[in-house]
Amino acid sequence: MSSPVDASGNTLLARLQSDQASARREQQKDRVMLLGMIVSEVKNREIELRRDATDDDVIEVIRKGIKKRRESVEMYAKAGRVDLQEKEQQEVTLLEVYLPAQVDPAEVRAAVQAAIAAGATNVGAVMARVMPAFKGRVDGSVINAIAREEIARA
Repeated sequence: MSSPVDASGNTLLARLQSDQASARREQQKDRVMLLGMIVSEVKNREIELRRDATDDDVIEVIRKGIKKRRESVEMYAKAGRVDLQEKEQQEVTLLEVYLPAQVDPAEVRAAVQAAIAAGATNVGAVMARVMPAFKGRVDGSVINAIAREEIARA
């Protein structure tokens, strides 16, 4: 199975590694560390899967990294650690560059409404029908929130 490639012909993992090398040349220590961590997590995922990571696998690793960092931002905000909060937020911003463009919430809402019209009566059923169509392009929590709103209206 081959990985999708970007306009320059590189897989997402190759792009991460290339950006890490560029950051190293430019002596951007924080960026080198962040990208190194993500590349390492992708390599661990490859070992786990016993195959090369596809771009979807890499996106999943990046999303998990973003989720962890967002949780840290909240914890640091509660603890009043603005310095650490800002650092984590910068990392989120750096990682979001590697994600595919987000889908318009109206498109998600239409898919949720269609799933409800097709007989999905609870959040789990709606999620099961809608998630595959938006995998890797929309955070599950967004779909979940829209599903809850629409089910409450139905």
